[in-house]
Amino acid sequence: MEKINVIKVGGKIVEDTLSSFLDRFAAVEGLKVLVHGGGRTATSLASRLGIETRMVGGRRITDKEMLDVVTMVYGGLVNKNIVAGLQARGLDAAGFTGADLNLIRSDRRPVGEVDYGYVGDVKAVRAEMLASLTGMGVVPVVAPLTHDGRGSLLNTNADTMAAAVAKGLASYYDVTLTFCFEMPGVLRDPEDPSSVIPEITASGFEELKAEAVVSGGMIPKIENALDAVRAGVSRVVITSADALEGGTTVRL
Repeated sequence: MEKINVIKVGGKIVEDTLSSFLDRFAAVEGLKVLVHGGGRTATSLASRLGIETRMVGGRRITDKEMLDVVTMVYGGLVNKNIVAGLQARGLDAAGFTGADLNLIRSDRRPVGEVDYGYVGDVKAVRAEMLASLTGMGVVPVVAPLTHDGRGSLLNTNADTMAAAVAKGLASYYDVTLTFCFEMPGVLRDPEDPSSVIPEITASGFEELKAEAVVSGGMIPKIENALDAVRAGVSRVVITSADALEGGTTVRL
């Protein structure tokens, strides 16, 4: 089965070191898909527009005004800058939200203890269309926006988007999913970059949570990684955007 890389890059990398990251991404051989964030840019633009940013547990509350902001930033400014950068590096890149070609559909998150507003939980990925695009040599660049099939865009976690894309493509390719961020992997000691945990299993993850070695935003990242492996993704890695190699491998 042909190999493909699904690479997710966080907003901090996109906003601070995009050019060097795109150099490394362009050098990855074979078929590939890029899923990106861009939250800090959205927060900055919202502030300039006088729109308050509200977060709960690291998750953005997306009311109608904030949905307009993230649509402009994720689907426009950030996405098209990445596409232009990849074209300059010789890649036939095309930018998408989940609404384009009906690639990723979500349901609006139900109101519980928190009303997250226009936030989507992924329900369906049109994997055959993604496979067709990549098979033609296109490099899809996917913004963290989905749609509900009834005309509304929805803000969606980029890690979840990347895992959903990887799971969908697993029926067509041998998929490696890589979550890139500013650290060299999952660290046992957050103050020591050399303390990378080389491998995390499902049972080991529970132990790391109990010991509070893994906490905060790393928990849903590893949960997404484990979900991807369970769904047939061959390999999931959490690593530095500076290297796109090494790091922490997640397996069952």
